Amino acid sequence: MNTETKQSLLKIALAAFGIIFLLIYPVGLIWPSGWIWHAGQGAYYLQMICTVYAVLGVYLIIASRDPEKHRSLISFAIWSSVAHGGVMAVQAMTDGHEMGHMIGDVPALFLVAIVLGYLSSGTSAARA
Repeated sequence: MNTETKQSLLKIALAAFGIIFLLIYPVGLIWPSGWIWHAGQGAYYLQMICTVYAVLGVYLIIASRDPEKHRSLISFAIWSSVAHGGVMAVQAMTDGHEMGHMIGDVPALFLVAIVLGYLSSGTSAARA
């Protein structure tokens, strides 16, 4: 895949993931076992995590217009997704009640990291 194609697809991926991050709350209401953590978590936890991802979503949408200017944000989205997904995977595997996350938000975060990492590699947006 050439650099121009990757750049175009990166713009689309940033916008798409931004929109998805804005929709975490409604997705959690529809599919709670894959998106909402239950053990000892109150409503405040859900509000907090949805707010953080909504803000990231807005900035990913902004970054989609000119990824070159937002290299650090793209790197943050990649590495925070790997870190968050990794922690959640360990927690889901150690708590049988949370295994639904292994087919919900855990692979979703790894998908974000893989897609953004691949599409930003070899482009100037990768040099954050």
